[in-house]
Amino acid sequence: MQRFTTLESVAVPMPQSNIDTDQIIPARFLQKLRKDGFGQYLFHDLAEDPAFVLNQPAYKGAQILVAGKNFGCGSSRENAVWALADYGFRVVIAPSFGDIFFNNSLKNGLLPIALELSIVPGQKLKVDLESQTVDGQHFDIDPFARHCLLNGIDELDYTLSLLKEIAAFEQTAH
Repeated sequence: MQRFTTLESVAVPMPQSNIDTDQIIPARFLQKLRKDGFGQYLFHDLAEDPAFVLNQPAYKGAQILVAGKNFGCGSSRENAVWALADYGFRVVIAPSFGDIFFNNSLKNGLLPIALELSIVPGQKLKVDLESQTVDGQHFDIDPFARHCLLNGIDELDYTLSLLKEIAAFEQTAH
């Protein structure tokens, strides 16, 4: 997993509420192989509209998505997180998230920030995970998830980093 400390990027405004995982990546693309990438299928059906926000040149290469409440609701498909990450997003900011989407994001290196935020088109934001701020505005994050993101490790990497301590415990437990 890629380390996350700070990020400054243009933010993509998607203020609609209840954007579900089927809108993020339609079910017909779920059979694809992970190694082939899912970014090309991100918001596939919405992107058919030329006016869709990600079709606008101003947002090419943006790494922050600012969404409405209940982002990532619906079915529990990890592929939705993969599609966002493969497209290039590192952060999704929304007032609230679907629980499974939120947890899948953290486990896959995508930072979900529960924060109500209004932006203007073309606005840049600075996300600082160390200070837990977005343009100076504080956000909360689970300390373990924060540690993993800051260090670029997942839960397995964290467990493997404790092998000496685990072995020592096992020796004293007998």
